[in-house]
Amino acid sequence: MSTGSGLALYDVTVRHHGPLGPITAVDGVSLDVPRGTTVGLVGESGSGKSTLARAVVGLDPPCAGRITVGGREYGGRRVADRRRLGQQVQLVFQDPDTALDPRMTVRQSIAESAGAFVRLDRRGREQRVGGLLELVGLDARCADRLPRQLSGGQRQRVAVARALAVDPAVLIADEVTSALDMSVRAALLTMLRELQRRMGFAMLFISHDLAAVRHVSDAVAVMYLGRIVEIAATENLLRGPRHPYTRTLLSAVPNLHAGRHPAGEPLLVGEVPDPASPPTGCRFHPRCPVGPDRHPGRDVCAVRDPQLDAAGRPHRAACHFPYGADDRPLQTGSFPSDANGDRTPRTSEDRPS
Repeated sequence: MSTGSGLALYDVTVRHHGPLGPITAVDGVSLDVPRGTTVGLVGESGSGKSTLARAVVGLDPPCAGRITVGGREYGGRRVADRRRLGQQVQLVFQDPDTALDPRMTVRQSIAESAGAFVRLDRRGREQRVGGLLELVGLDARCADRLPRQLSGGQRQRVAVARALAVDPAVLIADEVTSALDMSVRAALLTMLRELQRRMGFAMLFISHDLAAVRHVSDAVAVMYLGRIVEIAATENLLRGPRHPYTRTLLSAVPNLHAGRHPAGEPLLVGEVPDPASPPTGCRFHPRCPVGPDRHPGRDVCAVRDPQLDAAGRPHRAACHFPYGADDRPLQTGSFPSDANGDRTPRTSEDRPS
């Protein structure tokens, strides 16, 4: 795995203390997000996506593994370490209503962030606030408003401006569009992609919305019960998923032309197992449509834990019986195209240096 100058995770594990003992919320996750690219992280609620995000920004420090930003490792619970990490990695939360202080104006919120690591005089703060508001497409008159005087989309843009005020190397967007309507959501996604092109930060985009993930991501990682089960370039994964879990996730995407569920594709049934006592073998096997419950000859799934394919392969899946390249791709009809109609995936070569 190449670290580039972005974000790299090596076998990161995060545990919480539950009433019956430790709970492993993130279990040995390795992930690479090079500078100037976006990796989408998808999975059901409870899969560990947000816990992983909190680990990266130091809110839930990992109990094992390493996290590097720009090739430099950040870890531990010391205030100095967390402060240095905060200058490099910023998190935009799902709900701007709770992320923004309701008693602070937009100017105060952004200025507080801008002055966290760099000493600015009054004129410097005003210029920085004005520049950031312009950067996220907000009128300068918004600076003196309180969060309650803004729309949901405007509040989320303020949250993005506040995160970018320290010029981070990595931006983590955790379900940032889930509370927005469709038109505002599309505008925010386009803005994030344009900001990344201009500023070059690495972005980990966490979402349950596969259409949004496709719109902004160069690669997609699928997470299930604390582990990455599949990762590939966005278009490769969405058109030819290899892991049964990914395939069932995609089959749940509404198809505008053929009803809600593509004919012949398996539905995802049951709930995510308790992370305090995960299933033996493959963690997905009790719910797997091609697992041992339906194919008795595949008992290995209940006994041996599958690992991701070797690093360096373009399409990696942790499955004993993955779908092959000849399987019929899912026909999902709700993914938006880019503004210019181009639906081909973007790579790091398409980005400015």
